Order: sequence, then structure tokens, then C-alpha cells
Amino acid sequence: MTVQHAPLKDTHARPGVWAVLKDYMMTTDHKKIGTLYILTSILGFAVAGLLAVGIRLQLAVPDNTFLVGNTYNQVLTVHAALMIFFFLIPIGLFGFGNWFLPLQLGIRDVALPRINTFAVWLFIFSLILVILGLWNGGAPGVGWTFYYPLSVDANQTGVSVLMVALTLNGIASLLGSANFAATIVNMRAPGMSLWKMPIFVWSVFATSILQLISLGGLTAAALVTYLELKLGLSMFNPGIGGVPVMFQQFFWFYSHPAVYVMLLPYLGIGAEIASTMARKPLFGYRVMVYSILAIVLVSLLVWVHHMFAVGLPDSWQIAFMIATLIVAVPTGVKIFNLIGTLWGGRIVLKSPTYWLVGFIFNFLIGGITGVSLGMIPFDYQVTMSYYVVAHFHNVMMFGTAFLAMGGLYYWWPKMTGRFMSEKLGLWHFWLFMIGSWMTFLPQYILGLLGMPRRYYTYPAGNFAWSELNLISTVGALILLAGGIVWVLNMLQSFRAPATASANPWGGFTLEWTAASPPAAYNFAHEFPTNFPTERPLYDWEQSGETLTPVDPKSIHLPVDSWGPFLTAAALLLMGYGLSFGWFTNYTPAGGLKPFFEMAPGALFASIVLYISIPLFLFALFKWAGTREYDVPVAHHHLTKYDNGFMGMAWFIISEVGLFGVLIAGYVYLRVIGAAEPPALRPAIWLAALNTLILVASSFVIHRAEQDNHHGKLTRFRLGLFITLLLGAVFMIFQVYEFTLFGVESDWKQNLWQACFFIIVGLHGLHILIGGTGVALPFYQAMTGKMDKYNHGSITPASLYWHLVDVVWLLIVAIFYAW
Repeated sequence: MTVQHAPLKDTHARPGVWAVLKDYMMTTDHKKIGTLYILTSILGFAVAGLLAVGIRLQLAVPDNTFLVGNTYNQVLTVHAALMIFFFLIPIGLFGFGNWFLPLQLGIRDVALPRINTFAVWLFIFSLILVILGLWNGGAPGVGWTFYYPLSVDANQTGVSVLMVALTLNGIASLLGSANFAATIVNMRAPGMSLWKMPIFVWSVFATSILQLISLGGLTAAALVTYLELKLGLSMFNPGIGGVPVMFQQFFWFYSHPAVYVMLLPYLGIGAEIASTMARKPLFGYRVMVYSILAIVLVSLLVWVHHMFAVGLPDSWQIAFMIATLIVAVPTGVKIFNLIGTLWGGRIVLKSPTYWLVGFIFNFLIGGITGVSLGMIPFDYQVTMSYYVVAHFHNVMMFGTAFLAMGGLYYWWPKMTGRFMSEKLGLWHFWLFMIGSWMTFLPQYILGLLGMPRRYYTYPAGNFAWSELNLISTVGALILLAGGIVWVLNMLQSFRAPATASANPWGGFTLEWTAASPPAAYNFAHEFPTNFPTERPLYDWEQSGETLTPVDPKSIHLPVDSWGPFLTAAALLLMGYGLSFGWFTNYTPAGGLKPFFEMAPGALFASIVLYISIPLFLFALFKWAGTREYDVPVAHHHLTKYDNGFMGMAWFIISEVGLFGVLIAGYVYLRVIGAAEPPALRPAIWLAALNTLILVASSFVIHRAEQDNHHGKLTRFRLGLFITLLLGAVFMIFQVYEFTLFGVESDWKQNLWQACFFIIVGLHGLHILIGGTGVALPFYQAMTGKMDKYNHGSITPASLYWHLVDVVWLLIVAIFYAW
């Protein structure tokens, strides 16, 4: 709906299942999108938790046969992947972030509501894709780290689908992060400066920046692994001079910062709980913000501590050891911020407070053991042992996840209008607290006793191994009981009427002025424009400020649309086709064969792949052809840039990160002499011609954008058409070059050529994406969908087109001229 009215009909009338499902498919309401993230994350947690219980049942006694061989590896892989990518990261950053970021900023929605809808459904569909893989050859047994060369072993199954699912999940995560960053910079309530934002908003902002910078590492690792499986293209294959350890460099460049992606939003949640429940301002607000930003910076410089034992130079190891010790400082400062906030406060001992205190205690132990692992000699001794497993779960499961639970108990009354049972909440807490220590404390000891991780069994007779493993399994069963109590607590809360007031805990941030649960428009009032501190409700109460009522009938919200959902569904089909089929019947081992000689499953997936492309384009243009608002609305933004430009500007950071990781890998291979160009390589004259074409197209689209601002619509449309034409000519030349070069030599035998096809081919894909992006405002302009209130997508499309042009200039320098 565009205009939201106060409810007039019977609020007890329940909509049907299809009505609810349709509403969530089309919604642009950030709260419903947050609910989708939270529910999907809880589902991922439940499945991953059951798999963890299976792992512990296998290890309960020596020489057990409950889960053996690759079945154990598959269960271990899916457990870890679900816990990390489908629970800990999304529920904190995107679940609570979507729900409470706009509410705490005092606004009605995020900067890019339809991108938000697309991102959540792409996230959900990436999980569905992983599940579909179970019916197409089984789950991968390579661990969540999918180390090379295990991931390309011919005996492995399901690796392709995991790579595609992680890529789709990553795209959703990057779009969500860029959306949050744009929202924070461009859409805060008037008068709320950056230094007056709630600490949870700061934590989401910092986490979004960290995601945008670092996720390119994981994407690069997954992409190169996928291309080796499908085409034989590799940067890691030692048979052609590649470096297998480079995979780990790519992977850990993201996957260690991912620990802080999983941590920072929850530290923000913990700070909100501490301030509210202690009835005090946050202790050291500015210091805590600086600590958050310091964690973002230093966490990008510590990834090699996962690789101390692979044989890196001593200077690298020492530098990264020091960085690892440094990152503990701002992390410790934040723990002291939480303790200092609680100290001397009139603490309200409710469920959220218990989870907060439990987190502080548990995370302190996890942090100390992390510092021990940062010490090179100690890491050598325990890196492949259960000590690492215990540390990781100490930080994640009974550290970070405790604040995920605390956030649910804290904000549940706001989200649902109902309280969860305090009695069941305490049962849940203590079962998790006792179960966590019983599960993982024995694993610390087992690691020090020499028990290796990733093994599915162990012999009887080793000192204390059998007893400690049995205790650990009992602890896992206690955690399972705690999870059951948690689910029962959530379900039983809906049996009671919604009785929570707008501010049941006496909080100080803006979300507590909305109804519980909030209306679609969030607030039926406007806020004062003075924000003395990050606790505006307390400040306004002291100064006598009041909220100005607003008629809900005057509030305009974005129009719900099928477009984002259908676009994400098309990418699910595309992901299925890319996972189990291909555009041709080509395999690295067998070469090119007639298309219809594929195996039936691969043939079906390949046909689905071809069908998904027009469906994707149809949904995307349908989305672009539907105005965001069905009445003229002046868009609120604090800077001179519109939300589309701001969102794309933040998203481009991730593209720079992706190309930066891949190009850094190639430059390293070239410098060490492993990737020497062949005698016959693509001619520089054609690259120069293509450069002229792309640079010209950048000038043309910039001129077209200026024409649009000045109302010269005919010239604007012509400029977009010429840009598309130049992009098409560029692609024709690139396809010709690729075809010729591919015939002349074998990319499976030449590392330089493999790097060329990976990086230049990825750039060609970005040209196609950028060209599609330019076609959207061209379509909007031709169909009259653009005016002074509806700017269309010209600004982000132009910005993205400039990006691919700049990347091409760098590619020409390192592949054609060098």
C-alpha cells in the first residue's frame, strides 16, 4: 500500500496463508523483511544444531559407526556453513538490522526498499539451493573452508552448488550492507548527527563497511574454485605453476573479518541491553565507537594467523601475530564498556540481562584463548586440534550467539507486542550456559591432549579422550534441550494477547516511541530536531520536548512489488542451472561434446539455466518499470546525493575488493615468475581499440546524465542508446578475442592464460551487468516512468558503468601492456 491508514476493521480477523505469503513476497516493509531474515536464520540454526548433535553422537564413544567417512564430512560441512552463513551473520546484521536500524534512526524505511526485498529473498533462495543440492549428488564433504585441492577432487559432490549458493548469499549480503550504509549516511532523522546515533546503528554501519571491503576474498575463492570445476580455469593448480596456498589467502581475507561481522552487531545489541537494563548512559560512548572502527581496520590485517603452520616467511608471521594481538585491544575495550555500563547501575534482572552477563563471561574466555592462538609457537602445537574447535565455538556459540538470544528477548515485545516467559527464558539461558561449557570446555582439554579436529572417530585407550568426549556429547544434548525450550517460549508467547506497551523496558532510543508492534509507517509522530546525546528520549524528557503527532493518512510508503521476488526466484533457477548444468556440454576432463548427450540431470539443469535468463530479464524490467511510489513523493536525504547513487557508491567498494583480490593474486603469480605470458597473447591494438570504445561510452553516459538533469530527454535517451551500442561493440570484440585466444592455446596448461580468462572474463560479465543496468533507465525513459519525483536508475547505472571502465584500464595495463 502507498498510504497507510489506521486500522478500522476487526483486528482479530486473520488473513489466509496465501494472503500472508503474498504479502511477504511483495513487501518493502523493513520490519517484515527483518522477520524473514530472523525466521530463516532460526531455521538454519535449528538444522545446523541437529547436525551438531549428530556429530557429537558419533564422537561420544571410541570407534563409533553412527556417522563415518564422507557422511561425517558432509554433516560437518553443512553444519558449519549453515551456522555461519545462514544464522550468525544474517540474524544479527540483517535480521535485527532491518528491524531496528530505521526505527532507531527515526525514519520510515531504508534507503532502497526494493533492493532490500530482493536481498532477503536471494538469501532465502541461496539456502534453498543448498538444500536442493542434497537431492543432486549429496552435500559437499570439504568443510566450510572448502580448501583447495580437496574442493576440486573428482570424488567430491555438491561443491559447485555450495560455491554458487555462497555467491548468491554474498550478493544479497553486499546489497543489504550497501543499503544500510546508504540509509545511515543519507536518511537519519533531521538533527541526528553521526555522533548522536545509537551504538547499535554504529555497529551495523561498521559491520556493513567491513562486509563491503572484505567479502571479495570469499567470492574470489568460490569463483575460482567453481571455474576450475566447470572449465578447468585455476590460479591454484600447482600442475601449471599455481599456488594452492593462495586459496587460503583469498579465503581468510574475508573469513577472519567474518568473525567480526558476526560479532560487531551483537556488541551493539549488548550495549543497548546494558544501557537500558542498568538505567544508565553507555559508558564511554565515543570510545566504544572508535573501538568498533578500530576493529574494522585491524581485522582486515590479521587473516594470516589462520595460516601460521603452512610455511609462510617468518616476517609475515610475526607481523600478523602483532596485528592479532593489537585487534584484541579494541575488542577488550568494548567488553569494559559493557561492564562499565552495568557497574553502579540499577540493574533490571530480566532475561536480556542474563544473556548479556553470560556473553561477557563466555566471550572473555573465548577472547583470551584467541590471543593464545595468535602466538605463533602455541598455534603450531594446537592449530589442527580440538583446541581450535573449542575456541571458535567459545567465541561464536556461547559468546556471540548469547547476544543473538539476548536481542530476541530484548526486542521481542517491540516486534510482537508480547513478552516471552521469564521462567522459560531462564531455563533457556541456564541450559545454554551449562550445555555450552559442558560441550566445549572438554574440547579445550582434548586439544591440549592431542585430539585432532575433523576426524570422525578415535581409538580407545588415549588418556581421558573417551570420558571428555562423552561429557561433550552430554553437553550438546543439554544445548538441544535449551533450543527446544527456546522454541516453546517463542510459540507460547503468541497464545497470549499483545499487551506490551510502546516502551516496556524503559529504553532511551527512538524505536521505543513506536507502537508494539510498530505500524507499517513506524511512527505516527515527528521528532524534535535537537539530539543532545544518543539517548534522545531521556534528553527530551528532561528538557520538556514533545513529539508532534502526524495523521497516518498523510504518510506515503513504497508500493509493494512482485519484481524483486521474481528476480530473486530467477536467480535461484539460474543458480540451479549453473550448479548442476552448464551452457554447453563441456567438462575439463572430457572437453566439448554435443549438448544433448549430457546426463539427464545435467541436461535438465542446463535447460533450466537457459530458461532462467529471459525470466530474470523480464522480472528485472518489470521491477524497473514500476514506480517506487504511486503518488509524487519528495525523497528525504541528508546529502546532495540521492539514495540510488549512495547505495551504488557503497556497493562499488565490494566490486573493488573482488577485483583487487583477484588482481593481487595474479600480480603475485606474475612477479614470482609462475604466470609468464605465452608467445601468442591477445594483440594490444585490439585492447587499445576497446579502451577507446569504453572510455568514449563513459563520456557519453555522463553527458546523457547531465542532459537528463537539464530536461533534455531526447538527447538523454539517445545518449543511453549510444552507450548500449558501444558496450555491445566492446563485447563483440571481446568474444572474438576470447574465441581466437582459446583456440590458439590450452588454458588448462598455461597459468597466465587461466588468469587472463578468469579476470578478463569476470570483467566481461560486469560489462553485461553494467549494460543491463544502463538498459533499465533507457526503458524507464522510453516508457515515461521518470520525472522529477521518480529519478529512475540512471545515477547508479552511470556510476557502475564508470567502474567497469576504470577496471578495464587496469586490466589493459597488467595483461596487455605488462
